[in-house]
Amino acid sequence: MVRSALPIAWIALRLLILLNILYGVAIALLIAMTIIDTDWAMRGLGVADRPDAPRVLMWMRLAAILGLAAVPLNHAVLARLLAMVETVRSGSPFVRANAYRLHAIAWALAGLQLLSMAIAGAARMASSPEHPFRLDAGFSAAGWLAVLMAFVLARVFAEGTLMREDLDGTI
Repeated sequence: MVRSALPIAWIALRLLILLNILYGVAIALLIAMTIIDTDWAMRGLGVADRPDAPRVLMWMRLAAILGLAAVPLNHAVLARLLAMVETVRSGSPFVRANAYRLHAIAWALAGLQLLSMAIAGAARMASSPEHPFRLDAGFSAAGWLAVLMAFVLARVFAEGTLMREDLDGTI
């Protein structure tokens, strides 16, 4: 069952890496367009007729820049997961490198959670009672649970690696 899921995981991770890159390009183009054609951006945000439009655009631009900062963090997670899938495919998942990879994934996930909260803050600053902006960002209990779980799994893999090395040393 697990072995049959590995090719699917490998393909899914490759696809997600590609989509993450495309996401980064799209966000970078969006940021560039807000600078090149400010009127277009304000019309797109629906704030062209508001007196506070420049302030709203500034905060939404910041939210987009923070979203762009998520691209390398997402890549760090996806690339390390892909490398871990490779070790599972080769039959030796309990290697020191996977413990380090999980530890790095945990830190990247923590960074993504902090970015999400910063993006929500920028959207709040751009909002007004008459024109609220609602983004799917902010504090996530499930996200922080994933961070904790990744740190715990990193430790489990480190211990598993030590056990495997001890076992290999006794044979």
